[in-house]
Amino acid sequence: MAISEFEIKRCERELNKFLTEHRPPMHLRDQIDISYKIENQTVEIFEIRPDFRDQNIKIEAPFAKATYVKSQNNWNIFWLKSDLKWHVYQPTPTVKLFESFLEIVSQDKHHCFFG
Repeated sequence: MAISEFEIKRCERELNKFLTEHRPPMHLRDQIDISYKIENQTVEIFEIRPDFRDQNIKIEAPFAKATYVKSQNNWNIFWLKSDLKWHVYQPTPTVKLFESFLEIVSQDKHHCFFG
C-alpha cells in the first residue's frame, strides 16, 4: 500500500533539506548530483552522473532506500552493495521516523551509502 499524500509531502520536505546539505556545488552538478524518487511506499536516493561511454547519457545509481511498512509503522533501511543487490542496513535495519533514515544516511558511519 502506498504512503499517504500527507506523508509524501512530509518526506519531500525532509528530502529537500537533505539535498540542500549533500548536493555538490552548482558548478559540479552536470558531472555529479544526487536526487530522489518516491514510488508507492519506497523512497530511493540516487546519484546522477554521465555515462562513461557517452557523456550525453545520464546514469542514475541508487545508494540508499527506505521502505515504509504500515503494519509495523516503521521504515526499513537498505543500501546497495557492490553485488548490485539491496541489503538490509544491519547496524540499524528499521527506524520509526523518516527523518531518522535520512540522519543515518547523512552520518554514514559504516561507509555504505556515500562510500
